[in-house]
Amino acid sequence: MTVLTIENLRKTFDMHILGDTQVVGLDDVSFTVDDGEFLAIVGESGSGKSSLLKCIYRAYEPSAGRVVYHGAEGDVDLVSCDDREMIQLRESAIGYTSQFLDEIPRVPAVDVVARPLREGGLSTADARERSQELLSRLKLPEELWEAYPATFSGGERQRVNLAQAIAPQPDLLLLDEPTSALDPETRQAAIDLLREYLGDGTTVVGVFHNTDVVEVIADRVAVLDEARLQRIVPVEEYEGVVVA
Repeated sequence: MTVLTIENLRKTFDMHILGDTQVVGLDDVSFTVDDGEFLAIVGESGSGKSSLLKCIYRAYEPSAGRVVYHGAEGDVDLVSCDDREMIQLRESAIGYTSQFLDEIPRVPAVDVVARPLREGGLSTADARERSQELLSRLKLPEELWEAYPATFSGGERQRVNLAQAIAPQPDLLLLDEPTSALDPETRQAAIDLLREYLGDGTTVVGVFHNTDVVEVIADRVAVLDEARLQRIVPVEEYEGVVVA
């Protein structure tokens, strides 16, 4: 079953500082993603990878095209639906995380991860317990669980960010370079957690720059170049793809 259909997606940016020059971020991108699939997005820097995820999540407003989410309640075009419906989908079905943690001042790491679980109806105790489990799996030292992420290193913040995204097990999860700041041991822990924790219940579209991660976690690989989708290949045919 198809979970996501992207048709002729286009995103342009008006660069006022350059005399209103238009820069093309995405150009006529089309593909589908199946239920439970892990689709990796790769390509050189500036190819449009992060713009694609932000357009799906509507952090960027697409300039043209359709992004249809095929959810339990029916089909929704994420480009044209109203803001209220988009917010509801973000709260109940579609998760997103960038490589940078959007910190909540003076909130301990364990509660940052627990917050979406509590908002989903889980008790504070159960939410914190699950949060601690995820942080442990991602090898965040226990002494940091009650500390503020603002004091953390980049890799530590990234682990909190990833745990927060995984915790509610959304139907569709968008990951933007979630392992870029992790050392090899912690990166492997993140890979193991993604494969085990998400299981068949979550469809993932993720931007990655590390070839080793893509080869062990993805089902298919979408290659972007100069804002256009060049090809989508099974991960077994991934050799030779440039990642940056």
